Amino acid sequence: MPIKMLQIPTADGHADAFAALPDGGGRHPGVLMYADGFGIRPVLREMARELAGHGYYVLVPNLFYRHGRAPVIELPEHIGEEVRSAVFAQLMPLIEAHTAERVLSDADAYLTFLTAQPEVSAGPFAVTGYCIGGLAATRTAAAHPGQVAALAAFHGPVGADGPDSLSKLTAEVHFGHAESDLTPAALGELNKALDAAGVGYTSEIYPGTVHGFTMSDTDAFNPAALQRHWDSLLPLLGRTLTKS
Repeated sequence: MPIKMLQIPTADGHADAFAALPDGGGRHPGVLMYADGFGIRPVLREMARELAGHGYYVLVPNLFYRHGRAPVIELPEHIGEEVRSAVFAQLMPLIEAHTAERVLSDADAYLTFLTAQPEVSAGPFAVTGYCIGGLAATRTAAAHPGQVAALAAFHGPVGADGPDSLSKLTAEVHFGHAESDLTPAALGELNKALDAAGVGYTSEIYPGTVHGFTMSDTDAFNPAALQRHWDSLLPLLGRTLTKS
């Protein structure tokens, strides 16, 4: 799948990003993909290419562009437990600085950019994200109900803003939670908020998983759960986005 390196104008400068496109040209539905806290790296490029191969223009921005181009910090090839705490010591100030206000300001810029791309068909769009990217995806979908038709988030703190934060959702939703991230009781409360929003959704705990289960460059990786993620994400996009 072709990859385009991009600079997206935002209120705070230019965000570096990449887009994965299907082979063969033409126009395709747009998907905004938010990375996990480790940011853009080979595993994210692989996942974006995989999704693009199913007929989507996949935009992956550097969440932490205010602090530099990706990779903002040096990452090992495999992010194992022996290095995880040291990596997070560098990442946490960036994550904490990426406030809800910044997420929403950037989301405006990313969706505006998608709308203007000649390879992207007229909306609606989908947003998907991993870890803190799942929260960013949820915030984006809630803030842009007219533009976002599908929302998917995996091992993300999607309820961090409280149940009322989900009330403006109109997108169809899939939340795939790690078993280590959410108790059944907490899942019930989250799903009650989705019921109140009146959206179609699936929100479920993936059995036997820990936080980060989709990422093949971490110790959390679970191949069966990654496949379950694709088995949920692809039908969701197929139902909600129109291919030319």
